[in-house]
Order: sequence, then structure tokens, then C-alpha cells
Amino acid sequence: MLSAAKGALGKLPVVSPWKWALLLFVLVTLYQVRTLHLDERLYFWIKTSWHEDAWENRSLWLPEYRVTIDAKPVAGVTDNFSGLSYDDDRDQIWAVVNNPEQLLRLSPEGELLARYPLSGFEDVEGVTYLGDGLLLLAEERQHSLVAVKVPDKPGALFREDSRSLTLGIGLGGNQGFEGVGYDRAGDRLFVVKEHSPRKLYEIHGLKSSLGGDFNLNIIDRQDWIDQTTFATDLSSVHYDERTGHLVLLSDESQLLIELDTEGQLVSFRSLLSGFAGLADSVPQAEGVTFDDRGNLYLASEPNLFYRFERD
Repeated sequence: MLSAAKGALGKLPVVSPWKWALLLFVLVTLYQVRTLHLDERLYFWIKTSWHEDAWENRSLWLPEYRVTIDAKPVAGVTDNFSGLSYDDDRDQIWAVVNNPEQLLRLSPEGELLARYPLSGFEDVEGVTYLGDGLLLLAEERQHSLVAVKVPDKPGALFREDSRSLTLGIGLGGNQGFEGVGYDRAGDRLFVVKEHSPRKLYEIHGLKSSLGGDFNLNIIDRQDWIDQTTFATDLSSVHYDERTGHLVLLSDESQLLIELDTEGQLVSFRSLLSGFAGLADSVPQAEGVTFDDRGNLYLASEPNLFYRFERD
């Protein structure tokens, strides 16, 4: 019996190294498709290509953006470079640094113009310009939105001097509010939560409430996220006043996604190496904004500044 078993084992087919290599390739490909949602990207690429003629001239149309300032280190910043917001009253960009908490004033070329320590603030990740000399800062862990006046002189900004709104929804861990974008005409604030779960909130009446007319309305836009967003996380949001569209930024998926006024996907742009003229992939995108000329700006950790222009 033993000799017969040895004979049977000796007759088992030998798998060639090429077959093992092919199997490994298939497994790696399936992992990449699953992790990067390549199947969904292909589906949405085909879908958006079908309506390109209809949307190209009345949307941001992200596929046409190409990088003009590529991964420029911001002088004086070493780590934790986060949210961005364009200030059209001053033609400059506001940014925040998380740990130590700071507000930065930047030129559209990514030059550091001034910095302001944020005393008493905690885990600041997002910033948006509200107009009328007001900025809104998002504190991630506390789910707090803090309104501060645009500084007109050097020095620290103190949290106790500012008004705030806290939405203590699902507190715990480093998974809170990541980015904010503001619609000045409609007094609507859009807030994204990074993950676990991904969330998009629309808050009506924030600025009027700061002025004394308290009338807040908070809408959970989870259906927009579930139906059209194939990114695995949300790290920032921008409201575009020219089109009324939202732009969502995903760090993990290295994507920009444009949604229309009904939350439907219009276009998207990969931030991987080789796309949009990028020499290397954007390592950890944390902030997005557009200026009034339609130029796109990104902030990426540790301290990288990007500008894109539409062809």
C-alpha cells in the first residue's frame, strides 16, 4: 500500500512557475480592483463620458484640469498641512495646520505671507471663508465649527473670543469633521466627516445665526454619498459659487469628485501619478479650493501645495 501511495504521489502534475506567476498576477489585480474601486471608476468614467457634451461648458469638468504648481513645499511648514479656502476679497488663500494649531495666509502661488497661532483650538482640520471678514474653522475630534474674524494684525487668535457650533454626533477617535465649504448666496455650509461612516451634512442659516437670527436647519446628505461617491473617505469639500456644484476630495482614493445641485456625479479627476500632469501621486490630500478664476488648489500633508488650471 505504501509503495502504491508513493507511486500515485509521483504521478501528480507539476505546476510550472509561469502558472504560479499568472495566478499571483490575477490575485494582485483583483486586490487592486477591490481596493482602488477600479471597476467603479471605469463605470463612472464611461457614464460621465456619455454626458461630456452636456456638462463640459456648464460645470467645473475636472478631467480638463492639469497641474501648474506641482508639490511645492510651503516654506516654514514641516507637517500637518491641512484645509484650504480662497478669499476673493483679498485674492489670497487661507490654510490651517493641525498640531501645532495655526492659521496660514498664502498667496495663490503657495508663498507663506503670515501665520497666526490658534490658542485654545484643538485638532483643526478645515477652513472656509464666509465672506464679510469671517472664517470658519472645523475642529475634527469635537465636531465643532468655530467662526473667527480675519486677522488684521500679527498675533494669536483665541478660541474664547469666537462663537462656535458643536454637533456631537458619533464622537470618539480621529474620525470627525475633516472639511467645510460655504455657499454665501444660500447661507449653506457643507461639512464632511472622513469615514466610519463617511458623511456629508448641509447646514442652512449658519451665518445668519451668527448675526443673531437663529434659524438652523441641518440636512444629512447620506443619499448623495451612497449613490454617487465611490471614494473610501472624504477629506475636504468645496462649494463652487459659479456652478452651484460640490467638489469632494478623497485622500485614500486619491480622487476629486464633482456633484451637481442634486448630488449626481458630473465628473472626477484622479490624483495618481501621471494623471493631470502630476509627476508623482498626491501623497495625502487634505484640502481643496477654487479661486474666482476657476483655478484649483490642493493641500497635501506633510507640507505640499498644488495648483491646477483648466485646459
